[in-house]
Amino acid sequence: MSSSSHPFVGISESELCSEQFACAQDEADPLRHLRDEFIIPTKGDLSNTHYGPASDSDAKEESIYLCGNSLGLQPRRARDYINKYLDTWASKGVYGHFKELQGGHPPWLHIDDALKEQTAKLVGALPSEVVVMETLTANLHLLMASFYKPTNERYKIIIEGKAFPSDHYAALSQLAHHNHPPSGLICITPPSPDSPYLPTEHILSVISTHASTTALVLLPGIQFYSGQYFDIPRITAHAHSLGITIGWDLAHAAGNVPLQLHDWDVDFAAWCNYKYINGGPGVIGGAFVHERHGTVKEADASSDAPKTESEKKLVYRPRLSGWWGSDKSSRFRMENVFDPIPGASGFQLSNPSALDMTSVAASLDVFSLTSIEALREKSMRITAYLEARLLAWPGGGFPPYKIISPSRAEERGAQLSVLLNPGMLDAVLEHIEAEGVVVDERKPDVIRVAPAPLYNSYWDVHRFIDIFFEACRRAVEKT
Repeated sequence: MSSSSHPFVGISESELCSEQFACAQDEADPLRHLRDEFIIPTKGDLSNTHYGPASDSDAKEESIYLCGNSLGLQPRRARDYINKYLDTWASKGVYGHFKELQGGHPPWLHIDDALKEQTAKLVGALPSEVVVMETLTANLHLLMASFYKPTNERYKIIIEGKAFPSDHYAALSQLAHHNHPPSGLICITPPSPDSPYLPTEHILSVISTHASTTALVLLPGIQFYSGQYFDIPRITAHAHSLGITIGWDLAHAAGNVPLQLHDWDVDFAAWCNYKYINGGPGVIGGAFVHERHGTVKEADASSDAPKTESEKKLVYRPRLSGWWGSDKSSRFRMENVFDPIPGASGFQLSNPSALDMTSVAASLDVFSLTSIEALREKSMRITAYLEARLLAWPGGGFPPYKIISPSRAEERGAQLSVLLNPGMLDAVLEHIEAEGVVVDERKPDVIRVAPAPLYNSYWDVHRFIDIFFEACRRAVEKT
């Protein structure tokens, strides 16, 4: 971040690094009350080797949880929501699919529709363009089955070189499924061997170079390793100008940064709901299909003669189909006539896990207490504070680490990736974990630190820095 745009420029290092400064930032935070919506594990909870929370005799100090980029914390209301689901199942059985219950959740038949409005707000879409279904890689496969249409001339898939392994595997397997060689996978690698940063111009250049032989571009909204936030609208427009379909993996972007998938004309996207959206480990994912790809219409409108359902000839985007993607009014007729729901819901396969949907609903209702724009404003500020504190290495000299996330706030989300000097990682993790700090590691030398704006505080960051600096000092002494 340039000094002119950094929110803490001009503040003395002694003031910036003080406990009082962190506390003052929290007092001024208009979103600080949202932390109370989440269960913060205690240090005793994390070290407890038995099931459940630690006993009263164990340490009750809150842990420093900076790992929402891997798994978000549990919303307090999740337990109540899930208990309502269990009570409905216990007392209504199969009727829970259809019965409207006072004070209860929507019937399971309609629970997917109940999540559309808030999901659409998080990703900048029309409610009809989003659906909560399946899991991330499964959704990528389902969407590629519809959008990856290779020919002998245009069959390549462009990804970025350090794509999350599951995306890499999915793209390679799609090539193989269509009998194309693995050489058809084009990986965009950084122009500098010293940095994971991918300049937008470099990305556009690689797409242009392979445009005549490329059928699909599949990129992450935010790169999982470096935390770089890609220029989605510009890259999307460039791919379309070359006649290339483009999809986005938003695992690290959804719930983290504002998105405008509809206005940006994105073809398709998929994401998980267990990172910044806090739905729970391995919970059901989400998908976006632009409205222009989700239309369903009759092929022959020239005849006025009435047609039965089985006589209708419908025109819609080909996809791998399942009964939950068929129109609800005909879904239970068992007539074997697929009548796809217009929009993203028509890409569903099986009835979704009501338990999963209930868990996601609990977190989405927390998001409804604010806006993604307000969360982004806090996120940019608290991440800048983390950056400023990391750059204020005490004692002079160069710190035994460097930040490899982009320095411009507009090019990153909540995550800062910190590259430690070789050989330090295990010792650093051992110390900070013993002190109740939770971050994410990427071997051999990177820790990813992500202050999630829904529940993290400046006080969390302040405590983390003190512990991290001590861990680094000890690790340097050992190496």
